[in-house]
Amino acid sequence: MRRQNLSLVLGAVAGHSPLSRADVAGRIGLTRAAVSSLVDELIGRGALTEAAATASGRVGRPGRALAVNDRGPAGLGLEIGITHLGACVVDLRGEPRVWRRVERANTGRPVGEVLAETAALAADAQAEAAALGLRVEGRVLAVPGVVANQPAGLVERAPNLGWRGVRPADHWPDPDTAPEPENEANLGALAEYWSAEQAAETFVHVSAEAGIGAALVIDGRLFRGARGFAGELGHIPVRPDGADCACGARGCLEQYAGDAAVLREAGLAQHRPGDPVALLTERAAARHEPTLRALDRAGQALGLALASAVELIDPDALVLGGAYAELAEWLLPPVRAELAARVTVRPWDPDALRPSALGRRGPLLGAALTTVRRIMADPLLLPAG
Repeated sequence: MRRQNLSLVLGAVAGHSPLSRADVAGRIGLTRAAVSSLVDELIGRGALTEAAATASGRVGRPGRALAVNDRGPAGLGLEIGITHLGACVVDLRGEPRVWRRVERANTGRPVGEVLAETAALAADAQAEAAALGLRVEGRVLAVPGVVANQPAGLVERAPNLGWRGVRPADHWPDPDTAPEPENEANLGALAEYWSAEQAAETFVHVSAEAGIGAALVIDGRLFRGARGFAGELGHIPVRPDGADCACGARGCLEQYAGDAAVLREAGLAQHRPGDPVALLTERAAARHEPTLRALDRAGQALGLALASAVELIDPDALVLGGAYAELAEWLLPPVRAELAARVTVRPWDPDALRPSALGRRGPLLGAALTTVRRIMADPLLLPAG
């Protein structure tokens, strides 16, 4: 009960600050004495601060303004991408305070080398956060691969990195500070849900870089599946007799809407390496006809896969994240056309398909916010002052 009440107080202040203790009591329906005790504990754990007395317009002593601490507890997010490493520190208000990204070609690199460099980046980000008065309370690592429910902490496979059966903690310099791995698409979806002003409760979030990933949020909760493998949209067949896929199947969506496929269709494959999304955006904006045709075909294939997801799941929304968000100007029309032609069993609002405002920042931000959201739900995770 105390855990729940601490969470109620912290949530009230986070959503409506500045508030006095009396204001909080009125909002959550507890007595002032109970709220005062809870506030004292949250201040002691570093979650809240209390400013000087301010006039509230009510009769009696002025209240002291409570606010979520912008120093103290924080979450550290890390990301291993195909072409980069990232680190982000977010305070309890959900504000990014440290943001780092370094370009690295990680495909095929030794696992230990990649994780050692990620650990060094994490240490630098944590040191920068400490200089701002922030104390990292948890670490989550976004990876472009399948993370099993059991055993915990195991990246079952990340084909675009060349990983199979990798446990990041086994390669981390200090196992006590090793991050918890999570699929990047899942974290992108959670960041979308936590950050959007009017987030849908049930939606499909689909994103792409070297591969295509999707995540399902159902009634406000991430759906991971029985073993943690839910969301492999990139390997749904959209052309049953189509091109061979690295997964062993044929005609998978990745072969038609992944960045390598789009570059190939656009005649731009020779420009790889580099940032393929920036290249496609540049050429599409310049009205490069092969690029426009390639994006149109990718949108058709993506729409075909998403139509199946709509019929199966009945979501409130479809969100294009990651690289797809940056290419939305050219992808949305063909995706919408496919949905209009194929979603016939249930009503479908074309505006329910939209790009994410987070773009490629989503997975890293979601990794950092995971710790913050856990603390908001259970402030007892914080050490007592």
